[in-house]
Amino acid sequence: MCLGLPMTVVDGDDFSALCEWHGETRRVSTLLVGKQAPGARLLVHLDSAIRVLDDAEAEAISLALDGLAAAAEGRPFEHLFADLMDREPELPVHLRK
Repeated sequence: MCLGLPMTVVDGDDFSALCEWHGETRRVSTLLVGKQAPGARLLVHLDSAIRVLDDAEAEAISLALDGLAAAAEGRPFEHLFADLMDREPELPVHLRK
């Protein structure tokens, strides 16, 4: 399974950025997204930024990852999936009749 982390740019140059998520910092390539200003939110996979995120999407991804970690550790997690708890599952458009 491949996961992308929603990281926040702390500092950067034309080719890379120092990014932070949950207290961890790492240098990531920004060749796919271009130079980003401090505070920008990036989806990072294998130390490469693959997409620029808005704040709402970055927060939703972060909560989902926190929820997965809580579930794996046997802690309560439902509150971290509040956007999913009160809705019915929907098929993607291409699978609907």
